[in-house]
Amino acid sequence: MSAYIKDWESNPMRKPRIAKVTLNIGVGQSGERLEKAVKILEQLTGQKPVRTLARKTIREWGIRKREPIGCKVTLRGEKAIEFLKRALESKDYTLPASAFDKSGNFSFGIKEHIDLPGVRYDPDLGTFGMDICVTLERPGYRIAHRKIKKSKIPRKHRISKEEAIEFMKHFFNLKVT
Repeated sequence: MSAYIKDWESNPMRKPRIAKVTLNIGVGQSGERLEKAVKILEQLTGQKPVRTLARKTIREWGIRKREPIGCKVTLRGEKAIEFLKRALESKDYTLPASAFDKSGNFSFGIKEHIDLPGVRYDPDLGTFGMDICVTLERPGYRIAHRKIKKSKIPRKHRISKEEAIEFMKHFFNLKVT
């Protein structure tokens, strides 16, 4: 048993948890293709997606500032864990170590949404790739977001890259290459 797991068992405030899972489909243009991406995210999650807007105008690509060019959904709680299991199954429970950042969060992509288990191909919608970002936190992270007496997370309470990898290995049987 690793030192991290012993630390989590001795102090429940040190045990990491999944704060949220964010799914993002960047289409690059508004219109019919974006509407299809919104429908796909709604089917996968059961939640209504939010459209993401372009930050600046890029004439070569035909994108204007504040034009909707993508959509995203944030999952929390049991829905997040259940979707993450399905997404990791499509990646054979294997991720590179470079997918983890220094704050313990990690991201990975899926080339086609039909790679997810239990999803059928719909010729009316087509196929879309997506990015999946997972945010990890410990109990007590609320102090950074609360309205009154907001405070910073102390360095010793932050999640490291190594601890996030250990957490995913232990609870999701993830293989990190």
